[in-house]
Amino acid sequence: MIETPRLPGLTLADADRLVASALEVAAERQFPPLAVAVTDVSGAVIVLRRADGGMPMTSRIAVAKARSALLTLRPSGDLKLPGPIVDSIQHLYDGDFIPFAGGVLVTENGVILGAAGASGAHALEDEEAVQTAVDRWRESRSRAE
Repeated sequence: MIETPRLPGLTLADADRLVASALEVAAERQFPPLAVAVTDVSGAVIVLRRADGGMPMTSRIAVAKARSALLTLRPSGDLKLPGPIVDSIQHLYDGDFIPFAGGVLVTENGVILGAAGASGAHALEDEEAVQTAVDRWRESRSRAE
């Protein structure tokens, strides 16, 4: 049997922890129901969950915010562009570019492992939930070493 290579980066267990943590943060801080997505470095979804009561559209937006962070190599809301340029980028990436807060990179020692995105609350609350989850995940990994 031929062993299939795997992309470097996040495991399913990592992605599950990140999503669960972001949903816990949202509940603790009484944010509206969120959808949270974690992608690998290629932008493919590893885990996507939407809290009970969350709007269906938030799932696609959470994925798009994570992919936007990967495309820009920074949090999704950090790149300020004029509307026509945003429209062009959205067209180029089939709508998977959302220039609003809520998508963050998951890194370790300066290397991108994937991205996390959230949608459902105010954009800054979306970002707070996923960034806190990434920070907690990173802390738990450093304690384990």
